[in-house]
Amino acid sequence: MKRLTLLLTIIGMLTAANSQARIVLGEQEKADINVGCLFPLTGRGGQYGQDSKIGIQLALEKLAAKKDTYPSIKIIIEDSRSKSSRATRLVKKLVKEDQVRFICGVVNSSIALQVAQVTEKENVFFIGTDHASSRMTTSGKRPLYFRVNNNTQQGMLAGAKYINEHFLSTPKKPIRISYIGPDYEYGYTAWKDLEQALEQQKVNYEIVTTLWPSLNEPNYFSFIQALLEKPTDLIINSMWGGDLIKFIQQANSTTLFQHSRFANFDTGGNYEVLATLGENMPEGLILSSRHHNNWPNTEYNKWFVNRFYEISGRYPSYAAEGAYSGIMAIAESVQLAGIEASNEVLKKTFENLTLNLPEDPTGFSSYMNPETHQLQQVISIGTSTRNESLPPAIRLLHNWSVYYPDPLPLD
Repeated sequence: MKRLTLLLTIIGMLTAANSQARIVLGEQEKADINVGCLFPLTGRGGQYGQDSKIGIQLALEKLAAKKDTYPSIKIIIEDSRSKSSRATRLVKKLVKEDQVRFICGVVNSSIALQVAQVTEKENVFFIGTDHASSRMTTSGKRPLYFRVNNNTQQGMLAGAKYINEHFLSTPKKPIRISYIGPDYEYGYTAWKDLEQALEQQKVNYEIVTTLWPSLNEPNYFSFIQALLEKPTDLIINSMWGGDLIKFIQQANSTTLFQHSRFANFDTGGNYEVLATLGENMPEGLILSSRHHNNWPNTEYNKWFVNRFYEISGRYPSYAAEGAYSGIMAIAESVQLAGIEASNEVLKKTFENLTLNLPEDPTGFSSYMNPETHQLQQVISIGTSTRNESLPPAIRLLHNWSVYYPDPLPLD
């Protein structure tokens, strides 16, 4: 009966209005676990929040279908509006008024850094499901912070391995690389992680230029011209969402994609980008994403993608699987540790967590690094190729290069 009630609650929420500022999913009354999630539900990043909401609904559906009885969960989703001051106020409100023990979500890395400061003071867990700056997991210990999506360090390491495998260099002819990234935390950290990864992989390269357009830049033509002015073997772009879409649209009217190979190793292959660009997505771009709708070709991933489509009438962006992963991580950890477990016991449970997720290829399960609190996952990089199986995207990624995480050191 409890599971039936939970399923009916999920179904009842599927038609919640997009403009609703506060959305409650799962248990509507007293629950074993209260979770507060912060996503942009409106504005330029609103699609990520809307997809995250559906990803959470799918997590609740999956938990209800499991043989074991999981703790009941009440999930309160608030619209961060992509503003740090609002996000930090909402954290305090969710903790004091709604007694949440877990905060999840946050798309923007700069906002996540500020939210982490508040959750530390409030002594609640922060489960990152979308932001990617590696500073969150490498610059000092955050005891109650855990991230379940790839970070910039992981993405750029896979990118450096890809460059080593696919671009030829000689001692006298290094690979010429240009970098363009957003002028804020995520872009800076991605660039630093890329340089470190190239050195680690012993890639023979030289930097041609680095460019830093502002977040939400309306006109990229001066940056594109700067890239065209110098011979380059590979342009690495770390923009995401609407900024990346606008950049590609504007670059299409130039010879940029004939001038140099083009790569985005973290978010470029996000379905939202592929679908929005449609025929305007060039072929042969080197792209990755934190979740792919057409890889891996497993029943679990097919279920996730197709069920999302059944609910929403569209295919998911990577944000959906990130939010799904966050709720599954919380539910699994509480199930293992117990509802009454202390923060210290729960922390140790998270640190040793293994999760099977839609993005995991056959034979692999994502697992937490207990030192960094960063989930370890497989990263796949492909090239944009014509494929109309998931419209409105006209091109999907194919020709995969797949990179497994390095094994954790033994104690």
